[in-house]
Amino acid sequence: MSADPLIDSLLAALDTRPEDLHLRLHLAGLLLDSGRGAEAIAQIGQALARDPGNEQAQALMQRALGGTAPAAPAGPPAPPAAPAGPPRPGDDPLAAYEQELADIVPPRFARAGDEPEPVAGEADRVYDVETSTVRLADVGGMTAVKERLELAFLGPLRNPELRRMYGKSLRGGLMLYGPPGCGKTFLARAVAGEMGAKFLSLSIVDVLDMWMGNSERNLHELFEAARRNAPCVLFLDEVDALGHKRSQVSSSSMRTLGNQLLAELDGMEGSNEGVFVLAATNTPWDVDPALRRPGRLDRVVLVLPPDAEARAAILEYHLRQRPIANIDLRKVVAGTEDFSGADLAHLCETAAEFAMADSVRTGEVRMIEQRDVERALKEVRPSTRPWLSTARNVAMFANEGGVYDDLVAYLKRRKLL
Repeated sequence: MSADPLIDSLLAALDTRPEDLHLRLHLAGLLLDSGRGAEAIAQIGQALARDPGNEQAQALMQRALGGTAPAAPAGPPAPPAAPAGPPRPGDDPLAAYEQELADIVPPRFARAGDEPEPVAGEADRVYDVETSTVRLADVGGMTAVKERLELAFLGPLRNPELRRMYGKSLRGGLMLYGPPGCGKTFLARAVAGEMGAKFLSLSIVDVLDMWMGNSERNLHELFEAARRNAPCVLFLDEVDALGHKRSQVSSSSMRTLGNQLLAELDGMEGSNEGVFVLAATNTPWDVDPALRRPGRLDRVVLVLPPDAEARAAILEYHLRQRPIANIDLRKVVAGTEDFSGADLAHLCETAAEFAMADSVRTGEVRMIEQRDVERALKEVRPSTRPWLSTARNVAMFANEGGVYDDLVAYLKRRKLL
């Protein structure tokens, strides 16, 4: 409670009559007399905001700021002033007051550069929508996978009349799974190139945000970018990170993100016509079963380590730009069973390192030879075997509904099951 009841009464009266400038200025004078300069300045500033030319308010402001009120002119009245020209920023009598009171009274007009700082996470995000130049012919082997993609996506797109006749929609989802380094991402790019469609890759780092609700918004914006660029292949890399089994997720934010992904796949947030969703994972057994419901990622394709034909094509690709001599390709292919495409690339890189190191040591440049490749084979080990060991347990004990029948058949052919 203030020590001055009159000031309290005037403040209460001003709350009901904020437009009464005489009352406000009278209150400002009393506040100045009571030594409450900051409160007086705030009241005078509001009065000047309503009536910038008010002489009483200007005089009180000068007094509050330590100046003196202008004295009344003596003698005969001054002749009328010439009409003022267009106002200039320097002519504004309140400019100095606004600068002085910037921490108390807001400015009358916003100025350039006064825009508020954007809230963290609210800046527009731009996603790279690519045009793929890779074709399925560039993918070595994978005959069964190519046939499945032709049936699901490529055939309906190439035959629009038959598609309309059979009621086949240009939407759908397919999940590629298998050991790491076997070409799932490369295959997705090849599908986009074969279709002549745009390609948009989505990973967990494109989605997650520290601010609540922004992760879901980021996911929605990625799907919206794919819808705007239809036909478009939307590639969900490491889908098990985005759509992990909700029964095993302790974070409420990750469960909400999984729900948002389901809604986007269902097209609840927008039409998915022309959006082809390809997902890839190394651990399909960790993916939420709801993602594999019909209409979502309902088709599952196993991407295996490359067979002999594919390994030969991959080795030729990685050696074609290197100086080689007398490489026994058939022998190398026979010695690289269970090697992934990434393992084969690493094998060629290691053989090139040995040949280059030998050239540096001897001072004589030589070609990459069979001995370099055989030496590299002793160092490079296939990275797919740990995955195959885990997959064997899944095939034996967790093949509910026959989801992994293709994996079971492969393991039986390899006599691993």
